Amino acid sequence: MQKRLYRSTSDKKLAGVCGGLGAYFNVDPTVIRLAAILLFVLSGFIPVGLAYIIAIIVIPEEPATGTKSN
Repeated sequence: MQKRLYRSTSDKKLAGVCGGLGAYFNVDPTVIRLAAILLFVLSGFIPVGLAYIIAIIVIPEEPATGTKSN
């Protein structure tokens, strides 16, 4: 099975980017969130903020695991 990067729908605070990265790299999403905040502050807000917005647009949302039946 091929590993794919998705924005998390279950482990998200804003848009699920950090939760999805955590699942993809098998790392605690809290570590990724702390690193993102640190980079956000140290970079002067614009570069990491822009990268996060681009990630929201580019990375697809995690597909639903269950099927709905009517």
